[in-house]
Amino acid sequence: MARAQGMAGSHRIEETVARGICIGCGACAVATGGVIQLQISRHRLHSPSLDGVDEGNRRIASRVCPFSDEAPTEDDLGTPTAQGNELPWDKRLGYHSQVLAGRHVSDDYLMGSSSGGLTSWVLEQLLARGAVDGVIHVGRTDGPGTLFNYQESDGPAEARHHRKSQYYATTMEDVLARARKSNRRYALVGVPCFIKAARALCREDSVLNDRLVVFVGLVCGHLKSHFFAESLAWQLDVHPGKLESVDFRMKHAGRPAGDYDFGARADQAVDVVRGRTRELVGGNWGHGAFQPEACNFCDDVFAETADVAFGDAWLPEYSSDWRGTNVVVTRSELIDDILRAGNDSGEILTEAIATGRAAESQAGNFRHRRDGLAVRLADDKRSGLSVPIKRVEPRWNHVSARRRRLIRQRRLMSRRSFDLYVAARERSDLNVYLHGMQSMIRRYRRIESPGWRRFGGRVKRLFKGIVSSRQGRRT
Repeated sequence: MARAQGMAGSHRIEETVARGICIGCGACAVATGGVIQLQISRHRLHSPSLDGVDEGNRRIASRVCPFSDEAPTEDDLGTPTAQGNELPWDKRLGYHSQVLAGRHVSDDYLMGSSSGGLTSWVLEQLLARGAVDGVIHVGRTDGPGTLFNYQESDGPAEARHHRKSQYYATTMEDVLARARKSNRRYALVGVPCFIKAARALCREDSVLNDRLVVFVGLVCGHLKSHFFAESLAWQLDVHPGKLESVDFRMKHAGRPAGDYDFGARADQAVDVVRGRTRELVGGNWGHGAFQPEACNFCDDVFAETADVAFGDAWLPEYSSDWRGTNVVVTRSELIDDILRAGNDSGEILTEAIATGRAAESQAGNFRHRRDGLAVRLADDKRSGLSVPIKRVEPRWNHVSARRRRLIRQRRLMSRRSFDLYVAARERSDLNVYLHGMQSMIRRYRRIESPGWRRFGGRVKRLFKGIVSSRQGRRT
């Protein structure tokens, strides 16, 4: 995919921070040796302060910021391995060696994983083989307060302990600074923008380039503020001030893979309370609750700059299986060898799928990051706002007027969710958030399904009921 045309360097880290498009990855802090530091905002997102930072350090920071025009693009970075430019390329998946769907064979193992268990299994294999000395990934913390952060795992058992998807704002600032001072080799796990930032950081820092030797990407719908976990837990009667731990994806045998529960445990409590995620306000990913503004400017779905990317195989032939199935895009001979050995030993099961099927598994993601991004870029440019140059052209005419309204409503819902929840916390009244979000969700649904469609659906259901009733009387 060609990079959209524009004035290179016009949107720098200064504009990224000023517009609230920073994702809080922490690359700028590491690149400047701590001259730039990150803070936690009132919306519970990480963001740097550039006050008092000299021009030289700003330019260094801008070259590693994933939303700055002064940083390399995904196309510029390519893949970490030397074979990258020899691999096939797809405008949706990037470079790819293998495109697979698969899972671990053990149901017990899968119960502790969000999807097919292949992400954690590959990390364990990297450690067991000695390909890396440690894994840098997001894991649970101890005690109330911040529930997750980036940390190191030294062995397969520790890496397994910190598995599962964690929809929570984190930063690599401290953990990469520590890794730089060590003599160890690491696998870094992250969402696309974090991997992109780390790859750009390695270009600037030869020491860190020697430390980070494998990049493991996670397909990402969008990141979440700390408020996401709090709001879901509060709906289960676990107050934010008492929240000890959460589990974002608790599988339920007999349900489809995407119909999982959210679990929360209060401080000093023994039991985890759980509720069906899709029935909790904000639990529907399409409603964009607590999505950082930065996620509105990302066009990378399959972590194109990583050695391997893992996601959910949201396809009919896989999603009906409650155990979960991964979609996998590899770009490394090492990863290919690990997966091949796992298949041969019977530990995992994978099968090749077409690139189009892999892209289809993330259809909603592509609508947001490609079609939706084009509309948001065009909207912001029309308003005179600074936007980063993306590999998507700003435009409106590629989607219907109804789709444009839906894209804009979703963006509004993301922004309003923060303000509503802050007000709810200040008043100790969850209904302030719930009622405000429910009102916007109703409008979203009206746009998504116009009245004539809803009426047609009711008629269809009524007709089916009449036919079923008549058939029942005949029998």
